[in-house]
Amino acid sequence: MPSDARILIVDDHEDTLYALESALAPLGHPLARATSGDEALKQVLRGQVGLLLLDVRMPGDGGLDVVRYLRRLEQTQHIPVVLLTGFGPDAELTSAAFRLGVADLVTKPIDPWTLRTKVRYLYDAHRRHQALEQEVRDLRALVKDHDTLTHALEDDRA
Repeated sequence: MPSDARILIVDDHEDTLYALESALAPLGHPLARATSGDEALKQVLRGQVGLLLLDVRMPGDGGLDVVRYLRRLEQTQHIPVVLLTGFGPDAELTSAAFRLGVADLVTKPIDPWTLRTKVRYLYDAHRRHQALEQEVRDLRALVKDHDTLTHALEDDRA
């Protein structure tokens, strides 16, 4: 994941978007916003999203719908998602969210310090995971190049 990967904040209420942006601004990561599930999907599919803060209930595609779609695609299935809900504890929602691989489920109103701590950890962990995957790809390419060269040298000797 590039170091300029954005944190995408998705909510259908402007005041919530503003509050979340204000809470996350001290982290120094680029922030983007969307006001619907469809808009969020478009931005994620364009790339450069390193973490998604996603409201559960929005008109059209809600948060769970967006997560279901993202988890089906290889390019987006590992993006950390924090679901936001304005409703109290809901065992069915919690169960569905974690079955889909959501990193966390946070109830509004949100404590800015707690949110920053969670987002910092998830964003950094995802960056480290992406960097390790790139290292593995690079090492596999080196091994393949080495094997190809070894076989070519053996063929020359024969």
